[in-house]
Amino acid sequence: MNTLKVGYAGVNINPPLGIGIYGYFVPRFAKGFVDDLEVHALALSCGEDTCLLVGVDNGGINADMGARFRAAMAKAAGISADNIFLHTTHTHTGPMLVEEVEMFTPTAEQMAQVERYVDFLEERLSDVAVMAVADMKPGRMGFAVGHAPDRIAYIRRYKMKDGSTMTCPPINDPNIDHPIGELDQRVNVLRFDREGGESIVVLNYGVHADCVNGELISADWPHWVRKTIADTLDGTKVLCIVGAQGDVGSTHVYPDGGDMNDTEISFDNEMKSPGMARFIGRALAGTILQLFDKVEYIDVDKVAMLNHIVEVKANTPTAEELPLAREYFKLHEEGRDDLIPFEAMELTTVVAEAGRMVRLADGPDTFKLSLTGLRIGEVAFVGIPGEPFTGIGVGIKDNEGWRLIMPACLTNGNEGYFPMKDAFDEGGYEARSSNYVSGVAEDIIAGGSQLLAEMRK
Repeated sequence: MNTLKVGYAGVNINPPLGIGIYGYFVPRFAKGFVDDLEVHALALSCGEDTCLLVGVDNGGINADMGARFRAAMAKAAGISADNIFLHTTHTHTGPMLVEEVEMFTPTAEQMAQVERYVDFLEERLSDVAVMAVADMKPGRMGFAVGHAPDRIAYIRRYKMKDGSTMTCPPINDPNIDHPIGELDQRVNVLRFDREGGESIVVLNYGVHADCVNGELISADWPHWVRKTIADTLDGTKVLCIVGAQGDVGSTHVYPDGGDMNDTEISFDNEMKSPGMARFIGRALAGTILQLFDKVEYIDVDKVAMLNHIVEVKANTPTAEELPLAREYFKLHEEGRDDLIPFEAMELTTVVAEAGRMVRLADGPDTFKLSLTGLRIGEVAFVGIPGEPFTGIGVGIKDNEGWRLIMPACLTNGNEGYFPMKDAFDEGGYEARSSNYVSGVAEDIIAGGSQLLAEMRK
């Protein structure tokens, strides 16, 4: 029997101009807006505990700050902090929330502005939690799985003809041999219809929200999904929950036809522009429109959340690696990247790797990663506290016993990249910068599978 109640709320979370922007290893400061940043929340209950599914337009919220935010939301809305699934879309044109010393070293004044914004964001998250819970109405849920259109996503790691591995190589680089890995082009859609209220769509698909570039604030492609659906389907809102995207970008390394329409090549040799975000958002909105009227409705008689801890080994540097790492890190911190003998994405890779080595020089030996499960009847979300490779999402989806499983990146944590085992052997930006040793992805798949089994009980 269906006993589902559903509430929804959304609010604006635009930062002040001048705030540092998260996402790259170069200083950027907000000079204006392409579109608004927002937070959206879905409150779900079957008469017992109320759970919140929350999507935030930001690059990432680390575990400690996420715990702070969830505690504030729980107190304001009168629910348990353990029942909040706090997800960030990973836009690369949103404000920084912590001191990003590996990106650049902010001044005391700049950090004070960040701290004020964090306080503001906490208030807005609390507001959206209160409003979503207050808005709960009897509802029903349907689901469907579609296929993403061409030209919106690409595996971004490549084996080069010289035997090396490179993330995001230059467009038309003659040294490119082949991409490493396969896309998961499944687009998961949930539809919630509510008595006397708006319909809510949850979109789950894995591709980086890294299309816009520059110093203008933007929610990237999730904005265009929301706008396109709102403009097309009266009374319908969208919550974007980004899937396993750690090795998936939007750049076609061999652009042809109209690929370069309204697009430019960025400083790191990728196809980026507000036009790219619009294209991807509209294309994914088109997939929603294909599925919207044909979802399969199922009864929901249970809503619950569960957490599962996975302990993984840290990718600590050797004594031999540290001197050069400290030299590169110091040069980058001083704004002297021109003295580091690399360019574009190769420069980003060595700077990120150096930062990882300096950061982990004194430990810890292991990390505890918290996976977050949300059960809505026969549908499950598995939240991962960082950036999982596509293979993690596929491995988690392969569990039986559920009508639909949706992996979600950057949920209740922003703890870095989780590459597959072979990526550590091959190299590339993600593996070289990862806090974790080879095997972390496989540990997360096993932990996610155990979490799904526990939620079935």
